[in-house]
Amino acid sequence: MFVIRKFVLTALVGLTGFSVSAQKHYKVLAIGFYNCENFFDTIDDPAKDDIENTPSQEVFNQKTHNIATVFQKLGTDVTPDGPAIIGLAEVENDNVLKAVTSQPEIQNRHYQYVWYPTPDVRGISTAMLYNPKYFTVLGSRPVHVPLESLGQSRPTRDVLYVCGILAGDTVHVLVNHWPSKSGGEARSGPGRRLAAQVAKNVVDSITKKNPGAKILLMGDLNDNPTSDGVINVLHAKADRADVAATDIYNPWINMYRNGLGTESYRGEWNLIDQIMINGNFIKNTNNKWGYYKHEIFNRDFLKNKIGKDKGLPHRSYTINHVWDNGYSDHFPVVMYFTEAQ
Repeated sequence: MFVIRKFVLTALVGLTGFSVSAQKHYKVLAIGFYNCENFFDTIDDPAKDDIENTPSQEVFNQKTHNIATVFQKLGTDVTPDGPAIIGLAEVENDNVLKAVTSQPEIQNRHYQYVWYPTPDVRGISTAMLYNPKYFTVLGSRPVHVPLESLGQSRPTRDVLYVCGILAGDTVHVLVNHWPSKSGGEARSGPGRRLAAQVAKNVVDSITKKNPGAKILLMGDLNDNPTSDGVINVLHAKADRADVAATDIYNPWINMYRNGLGTESYRGEWNLIDQIMINGNFIKNTNNKWGYYKHEIFNRDFLKNKIGKDKGLPHRSYTINHVWDNGYSDHFPVVMYFTEAQ
């Protein structure tokens, strides 16, 4: 059922706590997140402001193929089965989810999905794909982010909460897409802090009931790992040694400080796509799935090859919203977990 990899045990000292040199088999799982950049179907929804993003059938077919290609390759350097779970942002509805999961590139993984209609006025929402070979859904719900409490009339995306069994380990997943920076930091920042607080409330509720729960918090936060919402609301920590069982560990903080990113705006890299875990994935006292490593999946096929944007994500549409046969204006991120045989 699982992909087996061999690791030299001393290479995993930080994960296992052992200090002897030996070879041991480990099962490996990947968890991914991807902002799909305006992944809309061909049908204009009169209840949403989606007409600008409604593609032709030809463009939709190519976009669907491109996104499926990303899913096909994501994480397969470490586990050939690809991600057990992929959190998504900027998908319109279940039409696009049905289309992408049926693509030949990933059809044999039999991905299923969790999705709820979005309050977002443009019609973009979060979703979660999962491989039923590895993950079984126990329950799910959308969690409202009440921007109206800040006097804002334009709603944002819900936080998607999913609980399930990940290859024998109960996990809780929160998929986020926090409000954009439209209007500047002073105007938009409170909305992202509120979204962070909504997510933190869910995390606290879970850990209050079960301090041993394992929690994944992922998404396009429209904020870097050093932002107020991540540091001061989620209280995310950059160093594993500082992370208690119920704390939140954010390995992307140090990556961002080293100049890496998933999205570029006006020549500056931002690392707004993140996967965080609570300390129970670090402590791993139940000897199930423990944190191994993480990466920005910035492979060459996802990059512009020429021009002023060389090396940046090859986006689906140009800045003038002309189809460019790309993938997304974001790179995916992926995190790996291991379990000893």
